[in-house]
Amino acid sequence: MLVIAPLRVADDTWARETEKWDHLKHLRISKVLGSAETRRKALKADADIYVINRENVEWLVGELGTSWNFDTVVIDELSSFKNGQSKRFRALRRVRPMMKRVIGLTGTPAPNSLMDLWPEIYLLDQGERLGKTITSYRDRFFVPGARSGHIVYEWKEKQEAEQRIYAAISDIAVSMKSEDWLELPERIDRVVPIKLDQKSRELYKKLEKDLLLPYRDADVVAQTAAVLSNKLLQMASGAVYDEDRGVKLIHDAKLDALEDIIEAANGKPVMVFYNFKHSLSRIQERFPKAQILRKGKDGNQDIADWNSDKIPLLLLHPKSAGHGLNLQESSCQTVVWFDQIWSLEEDQQANARVHRQGQTRRIVVMRLVAEGTMDEDAADALERKAAGQDALMNAVKARIEKVRGVA
Repeated sequence: MLVIAPLRVADDTWARETEKWDHLKHLRISKVLGSAETRRKALKADADIYVINRENVEWLVGELGTSWNFDTVVIDELSSFKNGQSKRFRALRRVRPMMKRVIGLTGTPAPNSLMDLWPEIYLLDQGERLGKTITSYRDRFFVPGARSGHIVYEWKEKQEAEQRIYAAISDIAVSMKSEDWLELPERIDRVVPIKLDQKSRELYKKLEKDLLLPYRDADVVAQTAAVLSNKLLQMASGAVYDEDRGVKLIHDAKLDALEDIIEAANGKPVMVFYNFKHSLSRIQERFPKAQILRKGKDGNQDIADWNSDKIPLLLLHPKSAGHGLNLQESSCQTVVWFDQIWSLEEDQQANARVHRQGQTRRIVVMRLVAEGTMDEDAADALERKAAGQDALMNAVKARIEKVRGVA
């Protein structure tokens, strides 16, 4: 059996989980990770389960070719194969006929839209249910939306498309919510409003209105709606990158709020999610005991230390720590989102690192939201379960119109 998983999950979680269960302890796991030479050696090892990270799928297909000998393949985080144009999808598609069974695991099968489902389901049934090509899938369930000439930028679902798609895959898909099957403790979501001082608010409004903040050494410029959204979220968190990738400090309001939250935790570990590198560096400067998850074996030790309450403040980026990590064994009850994000998938997966099977304590998820800023739009989008690129663009458009109306 071959297991394809995110790197850290492949390196740590799969091997560690087998040790927890008596009926799995006999299974031999070979990690096909590291350098090409190390991976080749791991492939030749006598094992029951071979685990590889998804970035090396293309290499594995090229290495084995027609000698592909895995009759069962498990894809941990199937949504990472949602792009039908990606190299990893194309590689796996080539050897799919040589597999007898494919099992896909994901908590977010369609993170952006139902369009994401086709590549994932194709790897399961080779196009039997949703069509052999993405074109036939689109024609069957979608109609063109926003377009420029012959180029379609958006596809909208046909009437009852969702029900028809779910009906088509119902015989091979099992959907379970953890709260329906597990006795999970309560999760409380709280918005912590952050009030900016007058100077910070004026700088924020100036960038929002003029798309430019002039500085003596390097200006802060927002040339597109997406860039503007990103810059405004940065400013809401307390700093912003200029044109030379230098950092302009705006305020410390969120750092002060985080300090209060850590103090209120009474010595229990606190988990903090950040999105910007300057947020990470500023948090580390304020809280020297804060740690990030390192890579490889060091990262595995960090996970063990966190679960043993040896790390008081853990700083995580949702993209690198959003899938598969088991961080629920510590006594942590406080999760803080220092920066706000638009991705519903990343938000859900990140929060599930602690609020998951094995958790015995109530978890409080706190979002530090700067009042009157793009933070509020991002948090609202997540609350509506409508987060993503469309929500981002609509929020920016609404803010621009509001600012121009005031002007």
